Amino acid sequence: MIPYSVLDLSPIPEGGTAADALANSLDLAREAERLGYNRYWLAEHHNMTGIASAATAVVIGHVAAGTTTIRVGAGGIMLPNHAPLVIAEQFGTLATLYPNRIDLGLGRAPGTDMLTARALRRNLESSDNFPQDVVELMSYFAEAGPNQRLRAVPGMGTKVPVWILGSSLYGAQLAAHLGLPYAFASHFAPAALEDAIEVYRQTFRPSEVLETPYFMLAANVFAAETDAEARRLQSSMQQAFANLRTGHPGPLPRPVDDIDAVIDPAVRQGVDEALRLSVVGAPGAVREGLARMIARYRPDEVILTGQIHDHRARVRSFAIAAEAMLALERAEAAE
Repeated sequence: MIPYSVLDLSPIPEGGTAADALANSLDLAREAERLGYNRYWLAEHHNMTGIASAATAVVIGHVAAGTTTIRVGAGGIMLPNHAPLVIAEQFGTLATLYPNRIDLGLGRAPGTDMLTARALRRNLESSDNFPQDVVELMSYFAEAGPNQRLRAVPGMGTKVPVWILGSSLYGAQLAAHLGLPYAFASHFAPAALEDAIEVYRQTFRPSEVLETPYFMLAANVFAAETDAEARRLQSSMQQAFANLRTGHPGPLPRPVDDIDAVIDPAVRQGVDEALRLSVVGAPGAVREGLARMIARYRPDEVILTGQIHDHRARVRSFAIAAEAMLALERAEAAE
């Protein structure tokens, strides 16, 4: 069966703090490691009162220090916000501290608004240089040449695995051209998913790091003991996405019993489309939903996320998802 991983935004729950969110992330990572998850990725966002993973490399170090075997990484670092050398030093340091456990996923979007992008002191046109920046960054992870004057220390020789992230054909084309693994942000932007998979697989060029395409599918999972409770848990993310879409982002809302009572129907339609790659329900429904998703898109790996207000319910949701993946593995082995 394919590997399964976790994507975490370190959500700050309504009524909670950033300290709560970071403690929850470490606790969930430890549970994910115990449950057999392959990776634990954190995402870069700025100026978001509901997300605590802005200093992504720092949070990755926090999680890696508190776990033992699970791979930890960025899903992702928004490279236009940073100089490639700085990211090489950060992730080279992480790879030196935690050998063979660090991943670096790279995105082209700023991960924030334009006001914040300016505050990050990066050129707002830097996204146009994304392919060149990726190549430059990867060069810092290679063994340094004898006459090389610019080096990442730590960083050189660490060969940190680099992934391309995306929600459009651009990232698929770049990942294929560079021969890198590719992760699609289908958990919130699924519109171009099938086209991106086809472009990536059909145009992939083997590289020193990867001989064949490696595609990771992102999906939301909201699992509970009953379908009704799972739908209730999902309502927090639905509200958060609606708030983001209407220009009112904030902490992760508490769940509600009737989502239609708190989201305008026109907004709800857009939210449902954005979050349609979601598996919601009791254990049996989650197992069936994951099986259908895997059969349809044939990913090499799945990465699961789920913004759930109550931390214990969130941990339980990921446990149910892991149990479902193991059940699919057993069923496949029995065939």
